[in-house]
Amino acid sequence: MTTVHATAIVDPAAELAGSVTVGPYAVIGAGVKVGEGTTIGAHCVIEGPTTIGCDNHIFSHSALGAAPQDMKYRGEPTELHIGDRNTIREFCTFNRGTVQDVGITRIGDDNWIMAYVHIAHDVQLGSRTILANNATLAGHVHIGDWAFIGGLTGVHQFCRVGAHAMTAFQSHVSQDVPPFMTVAGNPLSVHGYNAEGLRRRGFSRERIAQVKQMHRLLYREGLTLERAQAAIGELRGQVEGGDADVQLLLDFVAASSRGIAR
Repeated sequence: MTTVHATAIVDPAAELAGSVTVGPYAVIGAGVKVGEGTTIGAHCVIEGPTTIGCDNHIFSHSALGAAPQDMKYRGEPTELHIGDRNTIREFCTFNRGTVQDVGITRIGDDNWIMAYVHIAHDVQLGSRTILANNATLAGHVHIGDWAFIGGLTGVHQFCRVGAHAMTAFQSHVSQDVPPFMTVAGNPLSVHGYNAEGLRRRGFSRERIAQVKQMHRLLYREGLTLERAQAAIGELRGQVEGGDADVQLLLDFVAASSRGIAR
């Protein structure tokens, strides 16, 4: 059954599933929906419209679902959606979307989000990501599955970080980071590819070697971006499972509007 501490305030228009736990002094507003098994820590403030899935653990003092920090916002009914099995540590702030974008800030599943992380309006965060302490995602940022965002990293609005990419501590991300790549610094530069992360995710030695080759073609051969894309495309058909990796990288680069970190 739902367990709500006596000091918590839950709006009658909020919807809590049967096994939700709400800690001391938490405030849950109207339009908030929380799925089975989710734990909401002490002093959290959750405003609606916000939908939170199952088996999330939200630690104390997080503020989720507040109005976007966008001066164009005029009270439109935008939303925050959080998936399942996410860990959200202390003092995180997630804002709702804006009508200038899709209107929904979206958090996927199985993410590990450390303390003081800020996720701004219209961010689309994938699944199985790690956001280290004080990572800051500006409005309209997209983060791919399995990405790692280092502590104190700032990601500029409208930037994208591809799947399996990694940003080092205190990186300043102002251009798109392609899938698989490791970046660091200010100004941002590419320092390699995320070999250890790929090994941990079960990529074969052959697939990792192909990712290494894609990195070399894109960053080490002195090729124009167009020639590098063509050369990467020629890697298809050589490694079991590798064609999906090639397509992931090529599609990401082709869709980049801010340009890729290079």
